[in-house]
Amino acid sequence: MTSTGQDSSTRQRRGRHNPQSPPQDSSATLKRGVKKGTAPHSSPNLAEVKKKGKMKKLSQAVEEDLIAGLQELDLNPETRVLVGTGLVFDEQLNDFHCLWDDSFPECPERLHAIKEQLILESLLDRCVSFQARFAEKEELMLVHSLEYIDLMETTQYMNEGELRILAGTYDSVYLHPNSYSCACLATGSVLRLVDAVLAAEIRNGMAVIRPPGHHAQRSLMDGYCMFNHVAVAARYAQKKHRIQRVLIVDWDVHHGQGTQFIFDQDPSVLYFSIHRYEQGRFWPHLKASNWSTTGFGQGQGYTINVPWNQVGMRDADYIAAFLNILLPVAFEFQPQLVLVAAGFDALQGDPKGEMATTPPGFAHLTHLLMGLAGGKLILSLEGGYNLHALAKGVSASLHSLLGDPCPMLEFPSAPCASARTSISCTLEALEPFWEILAGSVEPQEEDEVEEDRAEEEDEERRWESAALPLDAWPALQERTGLVYDEKMMSHCNLWDNHHPETPQRILRIMCHLEELGLASRCLILPVRPAMDAELLTCHSAEYVERIRATEKMKTRELHREGASFDSIYICPSTFSCAQLAAGAACRLVEAVLSGEVLNGIAIVRPPGHHAEADAACGFCFFNSVAVAARHAQAIAGRALRILIVDWDVHHGNGTQHMFEDDPSVLYVSLHRYDRGTFFPMGDEGASSQVGRAAGLGFTVNVPWNGPRMGDADYLMTWYRLVLPIAYEFNPELVLVSAGFDAAQGDPLGGCQVTPEGYAHLTHLLMGLANGRIILVLEGGYNLASISESMAACTHSLLGDPPPPLTLLRPPQPGALASITETIQVHRKYWRSLRLMKMEDGEECSSSKPFIKKPPKMTNPVSAKGTTTPKGKVPEAGLRKTTSALSAKECTLGHTKSKSAKAVLAQGPSPEQAASAAPPDQATSKETEGGATVDQHASAATTDVPNQTASEEAVGDEAEPVGTSLASCAADKESTEASPGQGAAAQQSPEQPTGSLSSLELSSGAQEAPESEEGLLGEATGGQSMNSLMLTQAFGNLNGQDVFYAVTPLSWCPHLTAVCPIPAEGLDVAQPCETCGTVQENWVCLTCYQVYCSRYVNSHMVHHHEASQHPLVLSCVDLSTWCYHCQAYVHHQDLQEVKSAAHQNKFGEDIPHSH
Repeated sequence: MTSTGQDSSTRQRRGRHNPQSPPQDSSATLKRGVKKGTAPHSSPNLAEVKKKGKMKKLSQAVEEDLIAGLQELDLNPETRVLVGTGLVFDEQLNDFHCLWDDSFPECPERLHAIKEQLILESLLDRCVSFQARFAEKEELMLVHSLEYIDLMETTQYMNEGELRILAGTYDSVYLHPNSYSCACLATGSVLRLVDAVLAAEIRNGMAVIRPPGHHAQRSLMDGYCMFNHVAVAARYAQKKHRIQRVLIVDWDVHHGQGTQFIFDQDPSVLYFSIHRYEQGRFWPHLKASNWSTTGFGQGQGYTINVPWNQVGMRDADYIAAFLNILLPVAFEFQPQLVLVAAGFDALQGDPKGEMATTPPGFAHLTHLLMGLAGGKLILSLEGGYNLHALAKGVSASLHSLLGDPCPMLEFPSAPCASARTSISCTLEALEPFWEILAGSVEPQEEDEVEEDRAEEEDEERRWESAALPLDAWPALQERTGLVYDEKMMSHCNLWDNHHPETPQRILRIMCHLEELGLASRCLILPVRPAMDAELLTCHSAEYVERIRATEKMKTRELHREGASFDSIYICPSTFSCAQLAAGAACRLVEAVLSGEVLNGIAIVRPPGHHAEADAACGFCFFNSVAVAARHAQAIAGRALRILIVDWDVHHGNGTQHMFEDDPSVLYVSLHRYDRGTFFPMGDEGASSQVGRAAGLGFTVNVPWNGPRMGDADYLMTWYRLVLPIAYEFNPELVLVSAGFDAAQGDPLGGCQVTPEGYAHLTHLLMGLANGRIILVLEGGYNLASISESMAACTHSLLGDPPPPLTLLRPPQPGALASITETIQVHRKYWRSLRLMKMEDGEECSSSKPFIKKPPKMTNPVSAKGTTTPKGKVPEAGLRKTTSALSAKECTLGHTKSKSAKAVLAQGPSPEQAASAAPPDQATSKETEGGATVDQHASAATTDVPNQTASEEAVGDEAEPVGTSLASCAADKESTEASPGQGAAAQQSPEQPTGSLSSLELSSGAQEAPESEEGLLGEATGGQSMNSLMLTQAFGNLNGQDVFYAVTPLSWCPHLTAVCPIPAEGLDVAQPCETCGTVQENWVCLTCYQVYCSRYVNSHMVHHHEASQHPLVLSCVDLSTWCYHCQAYVHHQDLQEVKSAAHQNKFGEDIPHSH
């Protein structure tokens, strides 16, 4: 399926990393019966190492390397952990309303209801209050045109009749004399939070503001919105705080087309929207709102739309979109700030959205986002028109920002078939651009379709009979419990001082927690030994007595008894230590279930997950996690739903066997398997092991068939497999067999999970089970790595945001194969895994697109929220409308060739076109389909007066007018006007070009000469460029003439590197300072040294590599290239240096378009 007009066979990923991993040696195998502790594959086994007396030296070397790497991490709580949630709430924002319609849904009562709810739940006092401020004009101009801002400013002095007339020229808006000041205050409120979050005053924040903003475009009010708050905030963060990557998440039920249009060519802003679409029938009725629109030019792949094509979507549908699309892409994108256009009109009961999400659902969405960008997250209120639901939704999200546990979801179930279709289509559209999405959808089996129907019908009956879930926000005295007793160090190996399961393991972890101040933030709980009745829920009486008997054995008997098991040593203290380890886990379960603490960690040994009902195995005697699970069910007096996640690098064979026929316990294990040759050997850890009898599907194994699995592999498993199943299972308690032998530097595991990686895994699990999660130490044999890893997990449990991850590589092909294999096995048991591959997008586009039509002037605010296309006819060029051409149908602007080729059709000559245009239009810019063309750039560019996009696409079967420029791009701003003027609409001179800054016509050659290709591809090292193909009617030109169009960025985060022009001026004729050539040179805009291009001797490339100066100016065509962005840039900040270069080169000022 081709989602953006590209041939799937030629599409290339944008990924920054080499998707090819080093080949793995799959031929290396271990003999059956090799004990646990054997180093994998070609490394010498522990017995050999110990025999040669090298074990201590090897362990020290590995540990020293790990410590050196960990010293570079910022894990100091004093510098890393931020406290506080900011809140901006200003009563002045209620000083406007609709003067001619008292029933208008966007009303002051919205904020009144929110305030009452926040007071009721005592949330206002828990937040850090910030005073709202007004946004300055210069700040608004980061997104909006000066003419538009000035026009809005004049509304302060209009009477009701004038305001109504002006509002009628836009779609779904009203105006009030205070609308402008309140909109400025709303934008400024978000900017205040941006300053506070990025200056580390607070951790995160929420702006409770109105009017909303995400529909507002550069020079256009739309859908209740005047200024686009999150768009201005993103640009503000980039300009003032030097933020390079911003993620904008829009969960309002209406598509935020304004935000999308502002950033759809910008790879520095990732825009994700999840909204009601219904094949274009729902407002704003744009094809650009569909999954097939992924951005344009350099921004292709950075626009993500998840369109809902039916009403009644629930929490499970939204969470599935986050897990399968947003979180994986965000992991690869690595945002430094997350902004949320937080509309709550998708809540059940909202008259506009008609969806069925719940307030707890938004608490979960907020929690998932808190793991990104180091927790730098800001929510900006958008829509929401059921006052009760709106207030509850805002409070639920605020609870999550404050670190409160997410309430359990009522009937969370799995995403419905329609949701899975939308998610699958979006994934297929994005897959070419993001390496992490490779192979994320699979063909659906025929029998799954019938199962889906039956299960969804049953689920629908349950939902209809259920009331809205209650928001259970537990009031806790302490957050995290900790159990530890140094008595457990008395279990030791009497014959081998260098055995990896050493008593120092728990001591080092506890000391590190104390050093970091984490232990003092926890509630230390006393440890007790497990009672026999508790042990007997998982182990046989004969086995318990057998281990108890070792307390009185002599040394030789202990050695003999240990040798009778697999990978076991025993000493006289073994029984009491194993009893303490299991009892500590039970004590923590009691504290969590009673509400004494929310979550906890058990620093215990010996480990337990290999222990069978009647046998010790792999350093383990009593299965602490299994005993704790049965103890929890005994306390509850019923089969409490318990999720056990085992991330120890070895498969927990004992735990699996104890619960394999029990559907109340979901066991999920990620482990080294190596096709059955990694301890504990055999096929028990294979993906085909799914449980038995009533427990079928409740055992989930993800077997790694090689080493070097790291953060990307584990997180991808969380997104695609673990969390979807876990949310569908809806556990009431989460227990983690927290072995850290998959950590970087572990001598046994051979994997590469970092402490930060473990922090993220923990944070994601904390959204489940009301936050009731317990980590119980299992394996992990590098003292430094287990200490850092457990500390990172403790930070997460305490509510600290997970530190940002550095994506060193995409998931390994072997990891993806294992994940896919497990998904294929479990699709029959879990509907959340049934994302299906679409055939040519037929299921995604089964309906004809609906074109947005103008609403009647008598009710200019009625269109938003309706499913019937409405609009209004443009009058005297005052109104900007949008084209509804499908981005999927358009193949222009989505190629990956080194330069774009456009065939010129017959038409009026450039001279005729220029003479036909009115004088005031000769200096304007025309923007259509995302391409802004400076009129002075090419005489071949025409401006068609008084023609808007609505004239090009009217009705369901509209075709673009032949004279429209690049009309393939959907729903973009064309010409804009200041309402009240009679002239044709004009673009502001301040608008970033963001597209074509120059056009070069060839002499009709079919292929680009190498010299031209070199000019277009300067400094890219031969990489492909994003170029835009434009078809236009030109006169007196052969139909096969060709021109090339480059798409520069309209802004770049490295513009601050541009330094003032030297006092001696600029000399573009200066030779290369290294080789003396005068052919094709470039000027560095930081140091103003001149060097030749890569097509001569590459001295400018070498200069950049040595200096890291980002921006250079071409002495040939005066274009500007950014090495860091790998793109051309056209921005107002470059105008001065370009003018100086033009004056030096041509002896005259550069022509302006304004």
